[in-house]
Amino acid sequence: MDAEKLINNDFNIAPLSGGYMVTSIVGFFISLFYLYPASPPWGFTLTLFFIIMFIDSLISMTFSPTSWSFKYKRERM
Repeated sequence: MDAEKLINNDFNIAPLSGGYMVTSIVGFFISLFYLYPASPPWGFTLTLFFIIMFIDSLISMTFSPTSWSFKYKRERM
């Protein structure tokens, strides 16, 4: 392999859609207020899962590169 490709310091995070964030928020509220009183283990697990999804969407908004798709297309050509 090429040494430059192995030492590539580009920080690439895939941008996530707004629907991903909405799903995490709605899922959090449903898990917390509907599922947790009925089944605490499942409610806690899914609440934690949707919190992690929300954090992922925030990271994606913050560190999303602006021209990642153009760079990807140039490397494929």
